[in-house]
Amino acid sequence: MSVTGILVLCGCTAGAGAALLAREVFPAPPKLGPALRRLNPAPVRPGQSMAQSASESRWETFAERIPGRFPRQDLDLLQRSAEWFFLQKIAFALAGLLLPLIVIGGWSLMGLDVALFLPSLFGVVAAAALWFVPDWQVNDQAKKARIEFAHAAAAYLELVALRMRSNVGASTALEEAAAIGRGWPYRRLQEALARAQAEKVSPWQAVEDLGTQLRLPVLADTADIMRRSSDDGAAVYATLRARAESMRTELLTDEAAAANADSEKMSAPGALLATVVMFAIAFPGVLGIFNA
Repeated sequence: MSVTGILVLCGCTAGAGAALLAREVFPAPPKLGPALRRLNPAPVRPGQSMAQSASESRWETFAERIPGRFPRQDLDLLQRSAEWFFLQKIAFALAGLLLPLIVIGGWSLMGLDVALFLPSLFGVVAAAALWFVPDWQVNDQAKKARIEFAHAAAAYLELVALRMRSNVGASTALEEAAAIGRGWPYRRLQEALARAQAEKVSPWQAVEDLGTQLRLPVLADTADIMRRSSDDGAAVYATLRARAESMRTELLTDEAAAANADSEKMSAPGALLATVVMFAIAFPGVLGIFNA
């Protein structure tokens, strides 16, 4: 190791020690939000135990002290825990931090002299970039899951409308329509309705709570329609069919827009390939002109 590298390492160590000492001697005042949450913990959400709720509360407190957003609703939708999310972030950050050191170590074994601050700088930059990779992954997976749930919800509304047309009650229609379907969206609906039955809660309230928990507005709309049917005795068959039809139209419009965007993205590689071919064809002629 060169003298410059040793000096940089010593300076970083001394700076980190001074920062830790200043933090202990002059502690920052406690934040109001975490303090109020500790005094009034959040209620246990559906499908959670007390231990899971306490663990998630601790992870939320930890998330407020680090960069990035804690996607609680996306994790609930994907049925992933907060521990899994932060372990992914830490693993990616460590990989970014250690990868340049491994490469520089290989170069050092080959006899190449490389300054120490270069892998340290690239390692910090890579760790900072890879720290946000799990956020992007969870956001992308949650977006796809919400689209899949929206397709299932459109079919669910049709099933509920058919059961209501058969002169069954609103509660029975919601439960029987959820029992007919297959796939993970229907399993989430079945679990929510089963909890509502066990806790003596109205099924439309359970559907609305599930929509709020997973950030799915269509479930809130379904709950409002079924609540009107139960409270006022309103005929909601036409309303359910119309909502399902509008959902399908929205989904088809979004899919068409996504397909057009993908088509536009595909034009860029074609244009680049045409440019390379034109350059390869014109280069010999231009070279011959300059050599003449």
